[in-house]
Amino acid sequence: MLSPSIVVATSLLYLGLLFGLASLADRRADQGRSVVGRSSVYALSLAVYCTAWTFFGSVGRAAMEGVSFLTIYLGPTLTLLLGASVLRKMVRISRYHRLTSIADFVASRYGKSQLIGGLVTVIAVAGTVPYIALQLKAVSDTFGVLTGTSVPGMVDLPLSNDTGFYAAVILAIFAILFGTRHLDATERHEGMVAAIAFEAVVKLVAFLAVGVFVTFAMYDGVGDLFSRAAARADLQPLFVMPTGAQTYSEWAALLVLSMGAVLLLPRQFQVAVVENVDERHVLRAVWLFPLYLLLINLFVLPIALGGLLYFPDGSVDADTFVLTLPLAEGHPVLALLVFIGGLSAATGMVIVATVALATMISNDLVMPTLLRVRGRSFSERGDLGLWVLRIRRGAILAVVLLGYLYFRLVADTYALVSIGLVAFAAAAQFAPVVLGGMYWKRGTRAGAACALVGGVLVWSYTLPLPALVQASGAAEGFAAGGFVAEGLFGWGALRPHALFGLDALSPIAHGTFWSLLVNASLYVGVSLFTRQGVLEHAQAVSFVDIDRFTAPRVAAGAAGATAGRSVWRGTAHLDDLRALLRRFLGARRADLALDAYLASHPLDEVALDADASLTADADLVHHAEALLAAAIGSASARAMIATVVREEPVRVDEVLAILDEQQKTLAYSRTLEEKSAELQQQTERLEAARNELVAVNRALREVDRLRDEFVSTVTHELRTPLTSIRAFAEIMQATPDLDPAQRAEFLGIVVAESERLSRLIGDVLTFQKLNRNAVPDARPLDLEAEVQETIRAVRPLFSRRGTVLDVDAPPQPCRVEGDADQVRQVLYNLLANAAKHADRALGHVRVRIAMLPDPSGGPPLVRLDVSDNGHGIHPSDHERIFGAFEQARHRPADQGEAPGGTGLGLAISRRIVRAHGGELWVESDLGEGATFSFTLPLLVEHGAKSDTESSEESATPRVA
Repeated sequence: MLSPSIVVATSLLYLGLLFGLASLADRRADQGRSVVGRSSVYALSLAVYCTAWTFFGSVGRAAMEGVSFLTIYLGPTLTLLLGASVLRKMVRISRYHRLTSIADFVASRYGKSQLIGGLVTVIAVAGTVPYIALQLKAVSDTFGVLTGTSVPGMVDLPLSNDTGFYAAVILAIFAILFGTRHLDATERHEGMVAAIAFEAVVKLVAFLAVGVFVTFAMYDGVGDLFSRAAARADLQPLFVMPTGAQTYSEWAALLVLSMGAVLLLPRQFQVAVVENVDERHVLRAVWLFPLYLLLINLFVLPIALGGLLYFPDGSVDADTFVLTLPLAEGHPVLALLVFIGGLSAATGMVIVATVALATMISNDLVMPTLLRVRGRSFSERGDLGLWVLRIRRGAILAVVLLGYLYFRLVADTYALVSIGLVAFAAAAQFAPVVLGGMYWKRGTRAGAACALVGGVLVWSYTLPLPALVQASGAAEGFAAGGFVAEGLFGWGALRPHALFGLDALSPIAHGTFWSLLVNASLYVGVSLFTRQGVLEHAQAVSFVDIDRFTAPRVAAGAAGATAGRSVWRGTAHLDDLRALLRRFLGARRADLALDAYLASHPLDEVALDADASLTADADLVHHAEALLAAAIGSASARAMIATVVREEPVRVDEVLAILDEQQKTLAYSRTLEEKSAELQQQTERLEAARNELVAVNRALREVDRLRDEFVSTVTHELRTPLTSIRAFAEIMQATPDLDPAQRAEFLGIVVAESERLSRLIGDVLTFQKLNRNAVPDARPLDLEAEVQETIRAVRPLFSRRGTVLDVDAPPQPCRVEGDADQVRQVLYNLLANAAKHADRALGHVRVRIAMLPDPSGGPPLVRLDVSDNGHGIHPSDHERIFGAFEQARHRPADQGEAPGGTGLGLAISRRIVRAHGGELWVESDLGEGATFSFTLPLLVEHGAKSDTESSEESATPRVA
């Protein structure tokens, strides 16, 4: 056990940490650096669904009924996975109309009705009070277990000794600090959301810690724990699904209740809809929140089984297993961590729920009542914003104290889960009017009012009332033995757990079935037989067809879109509207909001009345009402606006015309946006075309540069032999008596330079011809025959250098299709280069011809290799040497000067080979010789071998 002072001090420090975190988040929001703008924070804030019920009650339910505890978490998972579009539509509607709570949501849909808002608020309070009692019970019970101060009963316990009372007071104070420090014009509480997200992490870590401890420290893993439990006959039912109509009906009821609760409980609506800052965050929550539910329930059944095995006599309440097991094993620090996790779960629920309820009580109950009772005198007070804050603080305190009272009455009667299910069933009463209001335009205010009243009466009669009666223990009248067992006034058909003889369902399934049946039937039936008012119809259209009224920027996170022309006609003065807004929002905030609106929506200069007061138009009145609605709710805002304007009635046909005009305006706006997008695309295409033209221009300039360079190079190459010829000719002309031997030598040089000049001119003409993509004069050729013919022409060069030349060719002809002169020119260039670059002392050149398949799957190829044993070519020069007028730059030091030549031979050869459908390349490295290779398509003739078998045959070596 731990000292109570240690537990209290740790709890207060933790709550102080939460408050500090919330204050920091609020300050960052004021600086424009919001911490709740992250989708993961939004998804974690939804985990306020996991209250003390999850932390303690799920283990208790699993210990009694096995896997049935999962239904409470399967429902929210299904809602997020299958109903994400519903949540996104809720968010979009709330942002468009600046709604502040679920009561505001329903009231706004049904003509901004104060009656509807009040009914929803009363139901929400009635359903949430038991839930707050659940949190107080959990904190009180676990504090007693942790400190050893548990007491057997609550009814006669003195207030001074009641832990639940102190917990209620502390939670009320922190709820006031979190949610009512100032009147927020957007009704968002970023600090509170940040604290809730942090709490979600704390309670998850704490629950996983105790789960790992029980499963792997107290027992040898899941297998050992489950096998021990399965060996006990009394625990075996926990592993299987119970059968029977009552079980199936309860599972179905719990699924339905939990599916609705994750969106319709006031606290869930607050964090999921009101506090949402970006509709796109729903996409992250769709998978992250179900993952969170999976993790926090991962060890529920192992802890329950571990507790049942450890305490086989049933002396310990299963709701406290998460605490009693670590304490029994001597781990008080772990038990304290678990208590803080449970405190986090309870604190988060109480704070968010009471803040949401306080907003609803203030906006939909107290403010409308004060306006009706005090009238215009109240609306003209200068401190209305402070009044609203005081009302909300009082409402928080009242709701928490009501929860404490319920806790005192029923704490010893029901388990945590039973109390929580009563609250779930209350929230389910909102489902018909909320979902019907979002997807059915015919729903009327009368239908919604009847549905809410009828549903909550049946809910009260079948669920919380029997619990209160059984807890009270009255002897007469409503005594448990009379009212619950025999029915009201002894009428068996009115038994609260078996209405009209339906006794096959569990109490929760029974109450859910009858309350929702009455609720939905009244909603549909009354709506079909009643008519909508003007404002009702306008609101119905704007809710159901919200996508037609919202621009894409609203879906992306822009708040407070206005509806264009409001469904309103009358007279209002700008000064009156400004004064009203100042009383609620403060002078600075009200002036900033109005001035910003007037800057973009200026009023007509002629809109002056007899007192020279600027008259507001319908859009400005609507904007002012929206600003008020963000602070005090739509129903109260409409009532406040009515105190400073003179409204004239509007006919339904005028409403339809206004809505039609509004939708046309929005459609035109969307058309303009589409045109703007198209224009942007056209601009991008023009920019791409401009860039393409720039690239083409750059390429043309490069072509011009290459052409100039080519002309310059050719001119230089032509000038060299011409200069030599002219020089020797002038010498011979100037020296008639030149020695005959020297004259003969000079004439030989002139002839050689003339031949060089002829070759150069021929190479340039060939290069130019190939650059024009001239088509070769193709005919069938025997490649080996062309090689032998070329060897005869180049043999003198090999003989002078003493170079050996070998030819390896297959026995069958290797026929290709091509221009004989061009093919011989390629062969001549390759053989002449090989002769020049072969080793000077022991030169050896080898020509090899082979047939092989085309690797790309085309027709077979003929490959010809010309290899020498010279100094080789550096890899960096492999591509350079195929350029015009290019030669290898990396040469061994002992090679001397570069061999002569025009530098066009290899460039011409590659172009010729490519023009014939082949490819020419080199394989070499310095010091290892060089091999120039080219391929040409094999000419396949009828009856000739066309596969790779010809390449498999051995080549016959020949010496040329």
